[in-house]
Amino acid sequence: MNVSHPSVHPVEAAPLPPADGRAVVPPRVRMKVIQGMPGTIGGLSLRFCQFAYAVVSLAVMASTSDFPSVTAFWYYLVAAVALQSMWSLSLAILDIHALLVGRTLQNYRVVSLFSIGDGVTSTLTFAAACASAGITVLIGNDLGLCSQNHCKQFETATAMAFLSWFAALPSFLLNFWSLSSR
Repeated sequence: MNVSHPSVHPVEAAPLPPADGRAVVPPRVRMKVIQGMPGTIGGLSLRFCQFAYAVVSLAVMASTSDFPSVTAFWYYLVAAVALQSMWSLSLAILDIHALLVGRTLQNYRVVSLFSIGDGVTSTLTFAAACASAGITVLIGNDLGLCSQNHCKQFETATAMAFLSWFAALPSFLLNFWSLSSR
C-alpha cells in the first residue's frame, strides 16, 4: 500500500480546539514572490519596458506619412501596440502604488486577471508584429517598393513591437506559472 509515512513526510499535529468552542482557522498559504511578478521592482521594470517599446513603435508608425495606406500597419499594429501600451501603463501605475504602500499584489484574483490580460495583449502584439513583418518583407523584398515607402520606419516599428512582446512574455509566464503552481 502506497501511504505517506510521517518519517518521510513529517506532518504537524492538528492544533487542539480552544476551550471556548471557536473553530481553528488554518494559516493562509501565500504565493511565492518572484521578481517580475506584479508588485515587485522586476515587474515594474518589465511593465516600463513593455510600455516604452510599444510607445516607440506607435510613435515611429505615426511619424511616417504613408502608413495609413498599408492596412496591416494602420489597423492591426497600431491597435495592438496602443492596447499594449495602455495595459502596461495601467499595471505599472498599480505596481508603483503597491511598491509605495508596501503591499504585494499576490491575490489569486488579481494575479489571474493580470495573467489573462498579459496573455491577451502579448498574443495580440506578437500576431501584429508578425503580420507587420510579413508586410515589410512583401514591400521591401518581394515588390521592391522601398523607394516609395518608408521601409526603415516600418521595420523599426515592427522591431519595437517584437521587443514589446518580448518584454510582455516574462510577465505572462510568471503570472501563469504562479497560478498553476498554486
